[in-house]
Amino acid sequence: MIKVIHLQNSTESAGGVVPKLHNAFLESNIDSSILSLKPSINDNEQIIHLGRFPKMIAMLEYRIQSFLSRNNNKQFGLYSYSILGSNVSKIKQIISADIIYLHWIQGGLLNLRNIEQLAKLNKPIIFFMHDMWSITGGCHYSFSCDKYKSRCSDCQVLPSHKKNDWSTREFDKKLRLYSKYDNLYFVAPSKWLYNCIKESGLTKNKPVFCIPNIVDAKIYKPFDKNIAKQILNLNVNDTVIAFGAVSINSPYKGWAYLKRALEILKSDPGLKKITVLIFGGDFNKQIAEEIPFETKYMGFLRDEYSTDLVYNAADIFIAPSLADNLPTTILQSLYCGTPVVGFDVGGIPDMIKHKSNGYLAKYKDAEDIANGIKFCIENNIKGQILPEFDKKNILNKHLELINAVLLKKPDFDKIFPS
Repeated sequence: MIKVIHLQNSTESAGGVVPKLHNAFLESNIDSSILSLKPSINDNEQIIHLGRFPKMIAMLEYRIQSFLSRNNNKQFGLYSYSILGSNVSKIKQIISADIIYLHWIQGGLLNLRNIEQLAKLNKPIIFFMHDMWSITGGCHYSFSCDKYKSRCSDCQVLPSHKKNDWSTREFDKKLRLYSKYDNLYFVAPSKWLYNCIKESGLTKNKPVFCIPNIVDAKIYKPFDKNIAKQILNLNVNDTVIAFGAVSINSPYKGWAYLKRALEILKSDPGLKKITVLIFGGDFNKQIAEEIPFETKYMGFLRDEYSTDLVYNAADIFIAPSLADNLPTTILQSLYCGTPVVGFDVGGIPDMIKHKSNGYLAKYKDAEDIANGIKFCIENNIKGQILPEFDKKNILNKHLELINAVLLKKPDFDKIFPS
């Protein structure tokens, strides 16, 4: 039986997709386990947690990151410095594994030296990428910057504005690491990130594959919207617009554009009553006062059944992300039959078929977000998942990749055509 181990800072991070992939592997008779730094309430016996010392290292790493990034340009989001981490290469589950999947390993789980310690084991290592960090000098999304295609320098996130700055050093370290080992493979959940990996100066000569994230259709499925609204004490006759993110104020999630779109809708006398349903972190009084409609805040949802209820209570889900890979929220909403309005950016066009299961708005155009909401309301658009996101199809792609890397097949393009 093939043994796979997933390395992930926390099973809740990266949209919670790692446990879903892990469970899908178990259902396919793959001996799968997860090595995690931080415990979660949903963890089980197949999830291994690192001990006290690695957690202390991670706490110190957090303080160092906070200090180093104190003057960074926050409008471009997160920048992770590769400072501290733990050597996990001698853990018995790592040693016995046939394949190692690396997911979101920042935050003190692994640094570049630790990744090299794993690479030296000569096992296939699959970088399952949830953002751009592995192909840049440290930023998680580059926005309009394309220096990662050649060599990062004078990073827009960093305050130094030097030609050879921290991003240059980190880029060069990654290049030395990636060039040294031929057992490194890169997987992108979205076509956008796949193209970014193929174009990066770090990975343009490495094997790259595109495999979407898995969503559990047993949990995320449609049921009567009126019942869902009644459970949440919402008026069944209202149009419910939902928005959710781990951090509502994240520079990636585009809250300012949704706020403006809601202001535009407020001035439209032809629309019936609207209620805004919000879930996630960092909701505050200022955000509440900016919303021109009745608002219900659901808090940070930690269980999937509550999340499923919110999607089913919503008539439309809004994803005005300015930079995003393959937002799990969009997939979950579509699985629940709720259409999605989002910007035509990143991996969002992979999931939304314009004016069919949602609406793709022009980038950074709040008025077009408002147009999309009106279009979905007036045309009674229903959400539906596209065939390429079927769980069985996704799992088959992983199985093909696993078999290919174990057999060290040189011509991956024939197996995984672009």
